[in-house]
Amino acid sequence: MTTPWGELALARFPEDPRDRLRAWDASDEYLLRHLAEQEVPLSGTVVVLGDRWGALVTALAAHRPVQITDSYLAQEATRANLARGGVETGAVRLLTTQEAPPGRIDVLLVRVPKSLALLEDQLLRLAPAVHEGTVVVGTGMVKEIHTSTLKLFERILGPTRTSLAEKKARLIFCTPEPAPEPAPSPWPYRYDLPAGIGSVSGRTVVNHAGVFCAERLDVGTRFFLQHLPDSKGAQRVVDLGCGNGVVGTAVALANPEAEVLFVDESFQAVASAESTYKANGVPGHAEFRVGDGLAGVAARSADLVLNNPPFHTHQTTTDATAWRMFTGAHSALRPGGELWVIGNRHLGYHVKLRRLFGNSELVASEPKFVVLKAVKR
Repeated sequence: MTTPWGELALARFPEDPRDRLRAWDASDEYLLRHLAEQEVPLSGTVVVLGDRWGALVTALAAHRPVQITDSYLAQEATRANLARGGVETGAVRLLTTQEAPPGRIDVLLVRVPKSLALLEDQLLRLAPAVHEGTVVVGTGMVKEIHTSTLKLFERILGPTRTSLAEKKARLIFCTPEPAPEPAPSPWPYRYDLPAGIGSVSGRTVVNHAGVFCAERLDVGTRFFLQHLPDSKGAQRVVDLGCGNGVVGTAVALANPEAEVLFVDESFQAVASAESTYKANGVPGHAEFRVGDGLAGVAARSADLVLNNPPFHTHQTTTDATAWRMFTGAHSALRPGGELWVIGNRHLGYHVKLRRLFGNSELVASEPKFVVLKAVKR
């Protein structure tokens, strides 16, 4: 990536030489160019919210910025890109969306996330640290910035306007007007599940902002809950890509002897899963882990893996995440262990499962979704 301060070698995480997707886009370049051309003072505490792969904080490392992200993969990419650029350890402070933000923010740079709810939650969390002299600049591709995005900045921070578009990217300029009383956040959001979905029928779900279908049970998960396998005895079960944890909680309620591992790359999701699990007073033992799928999980340590893999990375459609999840599950499962997958029918996951496991069985189907099972031989 070419920046006003030189060129940077950047990569996504996990790094894959076959991956042709870049670790930055035109909106990152636009923001950095604006900061240099307008000679924006990058003094005091500089906070970068939602940096996708660390491109912004790597470019601004000389100003010792604070990165706040919901993504474990983005955080690991940032570490790798900083090291690749020879940046000293500690030059950038890495925080998650679940950690306390700095008490004062002098420059706030926002990479607009896909989730409007996550943007709302984070702006509300950061608003008390913003003052009248804070420079606030947002960035995103044109298709990511909507009227609702601008209204959110304006409602929480102050008057907001946008730039002209360049290379299909746009900037957001906001003039903070700190409120005497911080607005309360509606997050996390709680709701009760409907009947007819097994052991979690009528139970409570807790969702932090940014988690998939945070305000209702999505139809795919509902279908999965209606066709979960019977878990019996002291099994080790993994809810892989756990989201709000409703699938793993269903297993734990149905089988109190099960040990359930909840895994997701989103800090918001794992916090939601733990809150959902605890809100329902589930007996037994559970572990909550933020990470890259099942990387780091001992081989042959799981009896059952349940998975609803995403098929988007930000705005890009890709099956790379699903394939990584499937290969991780194959490694983590004991011989005879099972991977159960819910997915859209058109994604053709059965082909990948047969290639990896040597088998794939259709458990249930409806016009949009299929539930598949693969057994490790």
